[in-house]
Order: sequence, then C-alpha cells, then structure tokens
Amino acid sequence: MKKVFFIAVLAVFGVTATQAQEVRLGAKGGVNFSSFAGDGFDAFDDPEGRTSFHIGAFAEIPLSERFSIQPEVLYSGQGFDLVSREGADDTEVQLDYINVPVMAKVYLIEGLYAEAGPQIGFNVKNEIDSDPDDAGSGEIAINEDAINDIDFSVGVGAGYRFNNGLFLNARYNFGLTDVFNNEDLLIDSDAKNSVFAVSAGYSF
Repeated sequence: MKKVFFIAVLAVFGVTATQAQEVRLGAKGGVNFSSFAGDGFDAFDDPEGRTSFHIGAFAEIPLSERFSIQPEVLYSGQGFDLVSREGADDTEVQLDYINVPVMAKVYLIEGLYAEAGPQIGFNVKNEIDSDPDDAGSGEIAINEDAINDIDFSVGVGAGYRFNNGLFLNARYNFGLTDVFNNEDLLIDSDAKNSVFAVSAGYSF
C-alpha cells in the first residue's frame, strides 16, 4: 500500500513540475460530514454522520481559460457514529485516510466553477472511540485486516475563487469500493464511504 501511495504522490507533483510556469499551488482545509452508504448494520440503528476535518495541499493546472486539472493530497477524517438499540452511549468509528483526488474544474463564470473527478484513498487510522468528546479516552484499535487499505471514490462539487486567491468549496464524495473486508469481519457489509466536505483555502 505504501508503494502505491508514494507513486500516486509522485505522479501528482510530477505533473505539477512539468507545468510549473502555469500552475497555482495552494492549501485547503475544512469540515467533513461523513457516513456510510450501503447495508450490513443490522445490529444497530441507522449510522449517524461523523463530523471531522480535512487538510492538505493542491496544484491547479490550467489547460485553457475555463478548464483546469487539480490534483490534491489530503488528510481526511472519516467514519460514522453508531447508536446502540440497547440505549448505550454513542460510539464513533474513526476511519481516516490520505486521499488523492484529481478534479477536473470548469469555470462557468469568473470565479465560479464546477468540478468532478476520481479519488484514491489510503487508510491510515482505524479506531472505535466510545468517548469521542474526551481526546485519548475510550479508543480501541480496529483489526487492520477488517478494513480495506485502498478506497476508490468519485467527487463532485462547486466553488468560488476570489481575485485575491482565497476560495470556498463544497464537495460530495461517494465511494465505489467496500470499506470493510468481509472475510475478516463478522458481519456481511457492502458499506461505502459517503463524505460531504466544506473547504476554505488559498492559492497563489
């Protein structure tokens, strides 16, 4: 998995280097509202969304006046909350990824753009937190073999870039691959990542 991740990162910055005279580099961060889409949670009520964060860097590569390609490297907190039918406290399932999306951006009018593109994610953290309001308390590691190392998804979104380089963005990512490796999990699940993200950032 590490080799695939480093190849993806090198590809992102390799493209950037070849177009350095035109590229806009930048940083972004924001809020994730994540959950799962799919079946396999019969022991629980419907999973609720986990609120977390994402942060990272990107390179916007203009190909024409209105069209550009934007590869990114992001740390993304994902997962969901579970509420037991027996009335136990909420439990947060924390599945964090390093995501590498490559977005195609079309500027509809000056500053306003729509975007869409594929994303590959590399799972880097798996924990169940029975007390998410108390950092470092109640955290239990999930068996790494139960979570698929690589996640494929597609993102769609829109945003606005101001003349001073600041921008706002909203994006929805829907998973294409199962989160869980059912061979190492006690439940049969086809759950896929579902993440709505709101970002702010700066490019120059």
